[in-house]
Amino acid sequence: MNSLNVIVCIKQVPDPQQLSKITLDPIRKTIRREDVPAVINPLDKHALEEGLRIRDEYGGRVTVVSMGPPQAELACREALAMGADEAILLCDRAFAGADTLSTSYSLSLAIKRIEGFNMILCGNETVDGSTGQVPPQLADFLNIPHVTRARRIEFTKEKTARVERSIEYGYMVVEVTLPAIIAVTKEINVPRIPTVSGILEAHQREVKVWAPKDIEAEEERIGLAGSPTQVVDIFSPEIGRKGEILRGEPEEVAKLLVQRLHELGVI
Repeated sequence: MNSLNVIVCIKQVPDPQQLSKITLDPIRKTIRREDVPAVINPLDKHALEEGLRIRDEYGGRVTVVSMGPPQAELACREALAMGADEAILLCDRAFAGADTLSTSYSLSLAIKRIEGFNMILCGNETVDGSTGQVPPQLADFLNIPHVTRARRIEFTKEKTARVERSIEYGYMVVEVTLPAIIAVTKEINVPRIPTVSGILEAHQREVKVWAPKDIEAEEERIGLAGSPTQVVDIFSPEIGRKGEILRGEPEEVAKLLVQRLHELGVI
């Protein structure tokens, strides 16, 4: 197998360990992210680790591509600290408000500018959206095959990858011709921890920042304007609970419980 050039798509998301701190903005109809620390989406970090392992074994380069506000540069630098060779950030107010289709369109244009890639790796979904739509949509824009829910990747012959896909009660094995997009699950590996020297070096390296004009994007297809799915309204559901205590002997309480559940329409 010759050297493999891998592109890894990452997204900066609210720290899933602190999702309880997230609140909703009723005016912008979005979640308030500023009060919650941001990190690389966990599954994207597994995708990055897999890309680094492939490069370490076969040679080549790992290029990270992300889209987000200026603070997403921190996620790109973390990727560089882990060992990525290059980081590109799509950053402009015109990209704001993008749904999965608009995001995939923008990422595809950026990727088309990167010459000689053999594989694109993504996390199977993100913790803030959990749609799992970006990898298949990105594959459609690039007109290349894709595999989702990957838990293992190996190379059987030139330009062919054999992938184990997690399915209910087991897995299935598929072969895909490269270049291809593969969306991974957490079972595929354990991401490495950046070294101190890697962190220090990452802060000295360049993160390329591209605007819509740099990728020759059509304005009506990016950001909120290019998003066919939009949030019309948001609300926090009111949750009310009440309890009843049934007393008596076990057999008597069991009968009362069944009767009460019938009255409530539960059974």
